[in-house]
This record gives sequence, structure tokens and C-alpha cells, in this order.
Amino acid sequence: MSSLIAAIANYMKYDVYDLELTRIKDNVELRALLIQTKEKFVIIIEDIDCSLHLTDRISRPSHADEDKEKRSSKVILSGLLNFTDELWSYCGEERIIMFTTNHKDTLDPALLRCGRMGMHILLSFCTFPAFKSLAFNYLEIEDHRLFSVVEEKMGCGVEMTTVEIIEVLMNKMDDPDEALRDVISALGGKKKVRNAPLTS
Repeated sequence: MSSLIAAIANYMKYDVYDLELTRIKDNVELRALLIQTKEKFVIIIEDIDCSLHLTDRISRPSHADEDKEKRSSKVILSGLLNFTDELWSYCGEERIIMFTTNHKDTLDPALLRCGRMGMHILLSFCTFPAFKSLAFNYLEIEDHRLFSVVEEKMGCGVEMTTVEIIEVLMNKMDDPDEALRDVISALGGKKKVRNAPLTS
């Protein structure tokens, strides 16, 4: 995800603000920070499922819970939603807010609804077509005799993330043969996932 964020920021020529919600005292401080951001920025909130009290707002908290939350003086979901909506209302189109999570199913529907989160991007494991693009970008090759071995291992359910593939390729950018052998070796060290697709 960090590579994607960096690529977006570099392409758009935007500044990046990494917002660590667990270090913010309360909703008032959050609002003050967001208002201070300038034009042309990307706000990143990583692992949003771990950063807030992300309980479904359909189940209303009791008065005792509300009092406890006020005393704890922490950022809560409603505060984040209100302030992000406020940013969109007066900031125009030169702001990008990105949340990351490994557990989308645990997030409050209010955070995911259409109109608030414009895009939901699933960053899955690297596929063979994506690998070929990486090989072209990092090794400047469009085809290679070892491509079929890489494709076979990926087709057997061996999974590596795009970032893991990039790290291997970058270590041997001046030697495509060695780089591809390292990729094959790295794939060989990965466990196969269950219910992997069968290959003929």
C-alpha cells in the first residue's frame, strides 16, 4: 500500500500527511489538524480498523458508555466522519483521503457508503500479468524463458505480494536472469494457499 500511496502522490505532485489517530487526543484536535492541511495533499489513515472506536452506530451506546467515551477523550467514528465531510464541502477536488484496512468487513457501513469513500481498492496478491508488467518496469524485459516457471508457480496457488516481488527485482535490476531466478526461489519458499486453482 505504501508504494501505491507514494506513486499517487508523486504522479499528482501532492504532499502526503500520515495521520496517526491513536496519537490524537480528541475530536477537537483532529479537526484542528485537518483544517491546517493545505491544498494538494493526500491524507493517509492506515489500519483504520485499529485506530478508532469503529462500532456500528446502529447499536446506540448507553449514557454510561457516552460518558465514559467523553472522559477517555479519544477520537470516535462520528467525529472523523463529520470532519472528513466538512473537508470535502469546502476544499474542492484537491484533497485525497485514503484509509487502509485488512478487515473491511469489520468497518462501520457509514465509513464505506457511496459518496464518502469514492473508491474501494482491493490489493490482492501479485498475478502473472502484473508480474510481467513489473518485469518490464524493473528489468526492461517483455519476455523471458523463465516466465513460464513463474507463471506455473503462481498458477499452483503460490502467492506473493506485489511489494515482495518488487523487492526481489530491485536487488538484481542489472541481471534479469538472476532476478527471475530469485523470484522463482522466493515463490518456492511460499506456502500454497488452500483451494488453489488447478493447472493443466
